[in-house]
Amino acid sequence: MDHFIIDTIDFQVTQLDLFIRLLVACGIGLLLGLEREHSALIKKEHIFAGIRTFVLLALMGFTGAALHFLLSPWVFVVIILAVLTLTGISYWITSIKGDIGSTSELAALLTLLLGALSFLGYIEISLMITVIVLVILSAKVQLMNVIGRITQEEIYALVRFVIIALLIYPFLPDENYGPYDVINPSEIGLVVILTSGVGFLGYVLMRVLGANKGVLLTGIIGGLVSSTMVTWVFSKKSKEQSTLNALYTSAILAACTIMVVRVFLWVFLFNKSLLAGLMVPLSILLLTAAGATIYFYIKDKKTNGKEESMPLGKPLELTNAMWFGVLYVAILLVISYANDYLGNEGIYITTGIAGLSDVDAITISISKMSAVSISVITAQNAILLATLANTAAKFAIALWASSKEMRKHVMVGYGLIFVAALVAFGVLNV
Repeated sequence: MDHFIIDTIDFQVTQLDLFIRLLVACGIGLLLGLEREHSALIKKEHIFAGIRTFVLLALMGFTGAALHFLLSPWVFVVIILAVLTLTGISYWITSIKGDIGSTSELAALLTLLLGALSFLGYIEISLMITVIVLVILSAKVQLMNVIGRITQEEIYALVRFVIIALLIYPFLPDENYGPYDVINPSEIGLVVILTSGVGFLGYVLMRVLGANKGVLLTGIIGGLVSSTMVTWVFSKKSKEQSTLNALYTSAILAACTIMVVRVFLWVFLFNKSLLAGLMVPLSILLLTAAGATIYFYIKDKKTNGKEESMPLGKPLELTNAMWFGVLYVAILLVISYANDYLGNEGIYITTGIAGLSDVDAITISISKMSAVSISVITAQNAILLATLANTAAKFAIALWASSKEMRKHVMVGYGLIFVAALVAFGVLNV
C-alpha cells in the first residue's frame, strides 16, 4: 500500500509523486526565468525577475497549494496577494521610467499558478501552458513583424470569420427541412465555416511563409485554397518560362495531392465509417500523386534557382463559401432525386458531373447521405468517381493552358494518377 506523505480528506499524494511534481514546478520556473533573463540580456534591460526569482515563484505556488490543504486556504490567498503586490510595485517603478510593458510581471504571476497546478498533479496541463508561454515570450520580434504586415482587409476578414463561427453558426437550427428532409441549416453553416476556414488557413500560410518561397511550396499551400487555381496559374506561367516546366508540373501535382488530402478530411469529419473502405484506394491515389510530384521536382531540381509566386487573392472568400453551401444543398437534392428515380447509376452520373467543378461539396454531400439513404459501397465509389472527375478537369485545364513542352509532363503525371485511380476502383470493388 502506498504511503501518503500528505493525506487529507480532499487531497492525497505519495512521497514519490510529490518529488516528481516538485521537480516539474522547478523546471517550469527555470525555463520561464531563463527566457526572461536571456531576453533582458540581449536588450540590455533590467527586469525584476530572473531565473532564481522565477524558480522561487514556482516554488511559492507549489508551497502555497500544499499549505492550502495542510493549514488553511487563506495561506494561498495571502501568497497570491503578496506576489500581486510585489509585481504591482515593480510595474509602477518601470512604468515611471517609461517602460509600460507588463509581460514579465504577467509571466511571473502565471509561474506562481503553474507551480500550484504542478502540486495538484496537473502536470500535462502545466507543461502545455509552459510551452505556449515560452513560444509567446520568445516570438516577440516575429510576432511584431507579422502584425506589422497585417492589412486592414485581413483584420476585417478575421472579424467576419469569427462572427460567423461564434455568433451566427451556434444559433442555426439543427433540424432537417425541405424535400427529402436533407436541408439542415446547422450542417450547411458548418460546411461554409469549414470550407472558408480551409481557404483562410491557406491564405494565412502563404501570407506568413511567403507566396514566393518556391514553386513546390506554393503548390502545396495553394492546394488548400484551390487546386484548380494552382493548375491555372502555373499552366499559364509555363508559356512565360519554359525552363521551369517540370517544376510547374510538380506544383500542379502537389495541389492535386492536397486535394486528395481534403477528401480524406471531409470523409473523416462527416462520416468516418466510409474511411475503412476508402483508406487503401485513396492512399493509392495520394501516394501516386505525391510520387509524381517528387519525381518532377527532382527532375527540375538543378534549375530551381528562380523563385516564383502566385496571387494571394482575398483572405476570406465568404461569397465563394456561400455559393459552396448552395452547391452543397443542390447536390444533396439532386442525389436524393437520382437515388429515388435512377438508382446507383443516377448517383454516379450526378457525382461525376458535380466533381468536374468541385470535389469538396460532392464529398461532403455523399458522406452525409451515406448515413441515411445511400449504401456504403455506392458512396465510396461515388467519392472516388468525383475525385477522378475533378482530377480530369484539372488535367484538361493544364493541357489547354500550358505550353507544348509542359503538356508532356502533365500527360505523364496525370496518366499515372488515372492508372492509380483504376487500381483504386479495383481494390474497392474486389
